[in-house]
Parts: sequence; C-alpha cells; structure tokens
Amino acid sequence: MMRPVLTAVAALALVSCVAGPGKLPSAAEVSLPPAFRFAPDAAVRGSLATLIPLDDPAYRGLASAAFADAPQLAAAVARIDVARAQADRARAERLPALDGSLSADRSRASTAQTPIPPLPGIEIDRTRTSYGANLTARWDADLFGGLRARQRGALARIDAADADAVAVRLALFAEIAGNVSDWRTLTAREDRLRQDLAAAERLTGLARVRERAGIAAGIDRVQAESVAASSRTRLEALASERARLLGRLVTLTARPAGEVERLLRLPAPAPALAPPPPALPATLLSNRPDVLATGARLRAANAEVAAAASQRFPRLTLSSALGLLALSVGGLFDSDALTGSLGADVAGPLLDFGRVGADIDQAEAETRRAFADYRDAVFTALGDAEGGYALIAAADRELAAALAEAAATDRAASLAETRFRAGLSSFLDVLEARRLAIAAGERAASARGRAQRARIALWQALGGEPIIAR
Repeated sequence: MMRPVLTAVAALALVSCVAGPGKLPSAAEVSLPPAFRFAPDAAVRGSLATLIPLDDPAYRGLASAAFADAPQLAAAVARIDVARAQADRARAERLPALDGSLSADRSRASTAQTPIPPLPGIEIDRTRTSYGANLTARWDADLFGGLRARQRGALARIDAADADAVAVRLALFAEIAGNVSDWRTLTAREDRLRQDLAAAERLTGLARVRERAGIAAGIDRVQAESVAASSRTRLEALASERARLLGRLVTLTARPAGEVERLLRLPAPAPALAPPPPALPATLLSNRPDVLATGARLRAANAEVAAAASQRFPRLTLSSALGLLALSVGGLFDSDALTGSLGADVAGPLLDFGRVGADIDQAEAETRRAFADYRDAVFTALGDAEGGYALIAAADRELAAALAEAAATDRAASLAETRFRAGLSSFLDVLEARRLAIAAGERAASARGRAQRARIALWQALGGEPIIAR
C-alpha cells in the first residue's frame, strides 16, 4: 500500500522542486572591535554591581516594589506567556490529532424514495434510526520539515520574549536608580544651600548691626539680604524637582506617593563612586538583553523562511478511522457494527501562480529586516558602553574640579569674612566671595550626581545584573 504513496510523493517532489531560498544573513556576520576605547585596564578592580546604589534603602525598597507589581513587568511576563502558548501550538501541530464523535440519526424517506412499490396489505416503514460512535486520527508526516521549522521559530520567539522582559526589568531598575540618585543629589544641594543661607543670614545680621552703629551704609544690609533671598529661592526651586521625581517613581513602582516618599526619606549612606569594571565588547553579545532579543528574532525569521520554502514540496497526511454503526443502541456492542478505514493523502502545489514564491520572498525580507535590527542593537549596545565609559571618566574629572573649586571658594569666603571683621576688606568683597561659594557648592553637588548617573548608565549599557531587587 505504501509503495504507491511513496511513488506519488517522489513524483510531486520532482514537479515542485524549484530553487529554494538564497543565503540568509546570520548573527555571526556582525563583528565587534577587540576592546573598548575608554574602558579601564584589566588591573582595575571594578564590579558591575557596585555601579548601582544597592546600599541605598530607598532603591532597594522601590526596586523590590517594582519587581513585585510594576505594570511594565506584568506586560512583559504576559508577552512571554503568549510566546509559550504559540510554541505549544507549534509543537502540537507535529503530533497526531485524534477526534471522537457520537451520533444518533433518525430519517424518514418519502414514498418517491421507496424503491419498492407499495403492496396491498403490506406497510413499509420509511423511518430509519441509526447510532454511531467514531474515532478518527490524522497526522502530517512533515517529510520536508515545515512544521519543525515553525516550531523552531516559535521557540526562538520565547527566547526573544524572555530577553525583552529582562530588558524591561533592567531599564526599569536603571530608571529607579537614576531617580533615587537625583533625589539624593537634591538633598545634597539642599544641605549646601541651607549652609549658605545660614552664612548669608549671619552676614545680614552683621550688616544690620554695622548699619545701626553708623559704621556702614544701608546698602550693605540690602546686598546681604539679596544673597540670602537668592539662597531661599534656590531652595524653593528644589521642591518642583522633588515633585517631578516623586511622580515618576509612583508611575514606575505602582506604589502610592506616601509610601514612595517614606522610602526616599530613609537615611542613606554616603554615595561611593566605584571604579567602572573592565569588560570586552564581545560580552555585549551575551549580556545585553536587547541584543539577545533581536538575535532570537533573527533565528525565528530564518526558521520561518524554511517553513515557507517547505510549501513547495508535497505533504503526506496519514489518516485512520474506527467506528461503530448500528440501527439500535444495543447493536453498537455487536461485532458486526464495527467499521474502519486507513488512508494516505498526498498533496502538493502544481500551479500556484507564485503564491508560495511570494511567501518565501516575504519571509526572506523579514529575515533581512531582523538582521538589520540585530546589527542596530549590537552597535547601539557598543555605543552605549563606549559612551558610558567615556562619560564616567569625564564626570569624574568634572567632579574633581568642582570639589576643588568648592573648597577654594569656601576658603575664600571664610577669609573674606575674617578680613572684613578685621577691617581689611570691604563688605562687597565678602558678598561676592559668598556668591561664588554658593554657586560652586551647588555645582559640586550636581557634579557628584552626574558621576553617579554615569555609573548607572554604564551598568545598564553592560547588561546589568540578573538579580537586582533583594
């Protein structure tokens, strides 16, 4: 029985065998430089985990809250479930399908349908009742691998969805860390401005005393009050920045503002600026989730090209049926009621006017697009990492200069005030020195925040750590 079937399969294969898809792009065609331009030497002892503020209780609490209930992560997990369901369906398509049915049929034939003419005294029952039970099985032999290719593509889509979820998680944690760092920077700026305000108010009091004693003109008091007013204005301006950060963290963590603010008010250790860890560009291919996701989509697209190409070849479908048919319910258990069949179906395209070819062309175009997305993700990751290393180096130099400037202006302001009390300099010199110290101190606090932000950016650029909230 199978010999005619195999002969038919071979004949259809010869008829439909035409040129298949061309060479498909792969991830191996993308190359990276051997080293980062701005990465530190391998002797530098830096850890990726130290770039993120794990010791900050606000970050730990907010990251844990986001990990448990953030809408972004819930959506990413749902996309993984969708991909797994599609993979389960693709796997099931390779297995036989077994169906069962029960039937009861009652029919009545008309006089015209009765083959025997009516006879006097004889009544023909034109009503018929039948009962049946059937099991049918059908299986696609998948001789040319179309179903296997679709399953490979579906499994690759699961890998892509998993990597997308990791990318969402890293982006979420990086943004939480950045906002917490900005909050700490605001706190440092506020502390500095309060110190400057206290110094300005002290100068205002001194100018008021000198004015009452007739030693100095009222302009000195007015100028001192303007310096104090400037510090108060800057302090009030910080409130709007805090409100923006608070609102963003509420969105990221799906927690009420009161809980978020309570965590942010927790005391935190002094921020440590850890050295960036040395790394090689090749690690981006295994650590960056967006690179892994686009690579998985490229594999899925290649598999879908193979699935489309398999449509050119014949399909062999085996089927069988086993059933019972009787004119009464009790007759179903009689051996004479048993029915059965076994068959094979071979079908393939002979003349489709380019339908299969168009499907292959579309799948190849999707593969080229997936390859372009993969290259884009690889070089985006490379650019992020290179920029992250360079940004840390630049931010650290800026911080060092800002700290030196703040220390120098603080000494100058203190010296100017001492000289003024000794009558060796004017009150205007004191005010100008105080203005410079206020500006320099705020710049130093902001520079430290940018240095911390640069480390968080590098942490995300290098792929982060698999477990952040703990």
